[in-house]
Order: sequence, then structure tokens, then C-alpha cells
Amino acid sequence: MSSKNGSARQARLAGLREALGAPALVLGASYLGFGSLVRASDMSVDLALYSTATAWALPGQVAAVELTAAGASLLVVGVAVALTNARLLPLVLTLLPALGKRDIPKWRLYAVAHIIAVTSWVHALRRFPELNPEHRLSYLAAFGGTLWVVSIAMTAVGYGLAGAVPAEISLGLVFLNPVYFLLLLSGELRSRSYLLAMVLGAALAPVLHLVSADWGLLVTGIVAGTVAFWAGRLATRRSGPRS
Repeated sequence: MSSKNGSARQARLAGLREALGAPALVLGASYLGFGSLVRASDMSVDLALYSTATAWALPGQVAAVELTAAGASLLVVGVAVALTNARLLPLVLTLLPALGKRDIPKWRLYAVAHIIAVTSWVHALRRFPELNPEHRLSYLAAFGGTLWVVSIAMTAVGYGLAGAVPAEISLGLVFLNPVYFLLLLSGELRSRSYLLAMVLGAALAPVLHLVSADWGLLVTGIVAGTVAFWAGRLATRRSGPRS
């Protein structure tokens, strides 16, 4: 559906159809690996399913499992997960205003905020200009909700198949997700700010990891993102209208 004249039902069907392609395959494979990882860490399937249903952010979930298995305190696990998942807050703040409606019940906003992850964010930004603003919530709910259900189901499957899949493959499946995110975002490299953030992050990450394995990645994201943001602002001011 590429027209703004479609219905809410058509928007939902489009979201469902597009989610069940490559996004569902990649996320499903990643959560297959996560389920196996949880079982290998001697944790219950209930914990695995609860984690995916409530958090639905794979890097934070992996951090929680590994820290818990290592005997870290609840406070340390909570701080680590919060820092890892803080990246999702800007996604929610930039996407919700684009829904176009001002009379959406708050419970629906809270529900749809839960299913905004990198995949749904990128696809929504690409599709929203083609959709009637009144139907964007329907598309996002169908797209993100489908991926959420697939992730929960594949967590259970991965937990059940643990042992049948070599540990190396399980870990590889978990890291398939970040690679997919990179490919998704590479389509936005026409923006100099995005390109600068990616190149600077790739250059800084190895160096800062050697300086601090615990904080290197976080500092890399803050520095690269901040520099790219202000560089973009400066470029916009310079290219603006001149008197």
C-alpha cells in the first residue's frame, strides 16, 4: 500500500505483511539464540518468556542473563539493562508525534511505545510519509505487534531446542540482530550526520574498548552521536537562507 487513501484495515494488513518478511526472520533467529542462551545459563523458560514479553530489547536481555549468571547484584543488573535500553527512548520520542492523532487514548500510546524498537522505528519512518496520518498507528501496531509475538514464540522454541543447536551457532544468531540493524540504517547514509556518526563510531569503538571494556561502547555512542548531531546542525545553519 503506497497511497494515502487506504483504510486503517489496509494499513494493518500492510504492517502485518511487511513484518512477516525479513524482519520476522531475523528477529526470530535472534530470539531463537536468546532462548538457547537462557537455558544454557540454567534459567527457567518462564524467565526467558517474561524477559522477551516485557523488555523486548535483545542487548539488554543478553546483558541481564549474563550478569545474572555471573552472580551480579540486582542493582548492577538493573543499571546495566537501563543503560543498554536507554537508546530506545529517543526512538519513541521521535516516532509518537508522527502518528498524527491528538486524541489517541494514553493506554494505546503506552502499548505502542512498548513495541517501538529499531526495526519498527526504521520501517515506520520510511512508510509513514506514504500513509494517511490517521492510519499510522494501525500500521505501527500491526508491524511491531507481529514482531513482538514472533520474538516471544521463538524464545520458547530456542529454549526447547537448546542442546540441539551448538553454542557457537546460538551466540551467532543473537548477534545477527545488530548486523540487520546496521543494514537497515545503512539506507539512511545519504544523510551526512548519519554517515559521520557511523564512521566516527566505528573508528572510536575499538580504541575506547581498549581503554575501558565496561564503558567504551557507551562513551563511543555518546561522543559519535553528539559530534554528528552538532555537525549536522552547523551544516544546516550554513546552508540556510542568507540575507
